[in-house]
Amino acid sequence: MTQILRPLPPEAQAELAEARRLLESPGLAMQLANVIGAPIEGLMARLPGPAARLVDRAARKSVETAFDAARRTLRTPAPGHTASPRLHKFAVAGTGAIGGFFGLPGLLVELPITTAAMLRSITDIARSEGESADNPDTRMACLEVLALGGRRSDDDGAESGYFATRAALAQQVTAATRYVAGGMGTGSAPALVQLVNGIASRFSIPVTQKALAQAAPLIGAATGATLNLIFIGHFQSVARGHFVVRRLEREHGVHEVRAAYARLASKQDGPG
Repeated sequence: MTQILRPLPPEAQAELAEARRLLESPGLAMQLANVIGAPIEGLMARLPGPAARLVDRAARKSVETAFDAARRTLRTPAPGHTASPRLHKFAVAGTGAIGGFFGLPGLLVELPITTAAMLRSITDIARSEGESADNPDTRMACLEVLALGGRRSDDDGAESGYFATRAALAQQVTAATRYVAGGMGTGSAPALVQLVNGIASRFSIPVTQKALAQAAPLIGAATGATLNLIFIGHFQSVARGHFVVRRLEREHGVHEVRAAYARLASKQDGPG
């Protein structure tokens, strides 16, 4: 039997259209290229093996740190309060200056701190959309943003990229949420390891782009701070879009929201 999907009310459609715009905003590589005056894609081919391994290690360490914070210590006031993205941007500007000064080696020190501040901002945005950080599902959804902000170059369109990434992580997120909700110890549970690996593999994409931008000629501490503002701004936009979609799913149904999102994509792409 075919399920009949109700159309979203006009105000919800407007919110979904804005969420889609945020999720489809220019990729981090393009934003960074506008600052350093060089395409990131051209620099990636020149990244030596040791540097690539350093970036991957920094990305995984950052995700592990963020995961632990989300699982054990992350708390925010009650849902519904307005988010304060500027406060978190100021926090990461200083760490970006350090990273810009020390270059790639400084990434191992700077990135976990930046990611922790970024996770706080993501959680702040989640709270403003009616979610509570006391809920393990919300904490895992905050970590999802790190993966959603690292869209792969072979993702087939924004609609499929956004929902495909959520679908790819769904099983690991569900298992990790149950584990965390059960109050288990840190350990190395397969559910946690798989989720961290899945998020880190995606998160390493924007981290590599950020590292290449910092390593570009003439990039100093001042520009490092600017790059970090772009970095966190990118993830704040993705977080806002993600948690608006989640709120609309709670209010109107998962299938209804996804169908409406697909229709928006079709209208945007147009015929042919």
